[in-house]
Amino acid sequence: MSVCYLAIIYIVQGTTGGMPEMVFEYILMQNGIDPVNDLSIDQSIDFGSTAAAFSGGQGDFTIEFEPGATTLEKEGVGHVVASLGTDSGYVPYTAYCAKSSYMEKNPEVLQAFTNALQKGMDYVNTHTPEEIAQIIAPQFAETDVETITTIVKRYYDQDTWKENLVFEQESFELLQDILESAGELEERVPYEALVTTTFAKAVP
Repeated sequence: MSVCYLAIIYIVQGTTGGMPEMVFEYILMQNGIDPVNDLSIDQSIDFGSTAAAFSGGQGDFTIEFEPGATTLEKEGVGHVVASLGTDSGYVPYTAYCAKSSYMEKNPEVLQAFTNALQKGMDYVNTHTPEEIAQIIAPQFAETDVETITTIVKRYYDQDTWKENLVFEQESFELLQDILESAGELEERVPYEALVTTTFAKAVP
């Protein structure tokens, strides 16, 4: 059976090869959609202007970071219909890197840093969205607490936060799959060559 897809304008943040773009295209391909021939992706819009472009009538769908997505909903000009994070799986979107020489000379610094990060993970995994929103609100003075709560609840319901900081091989391979499918990775790298879980596993 042949399937015909309507060409749609998707406003995607980031330039070609940017992480949002690559994850989006990877999800499309995993669902049998050709991101080149089955739809049109507009990448010409500035990172901070995609929500305004969408609310102004450009494109049928847009990919937004928060608070952009929730703001579009509150203004009544859009609806969140899917989460790329949910559909892609655990993509290691944020990772911390250090030189081997620094790690060898300063293991106590890295361990303390990792311990502090884990405390943050423990907090968001053991408190309600309302409690989390109140704590982080001062860091987002331009956004009201109600909106922050809505955003946090969305992350909470989507199981966005891991329980630990261990960078699993499965996630590492998924990241390479995404980079490879986007044509941005010429050669795959062994997990052991770039990743250490020593500090994450040593958290008290």
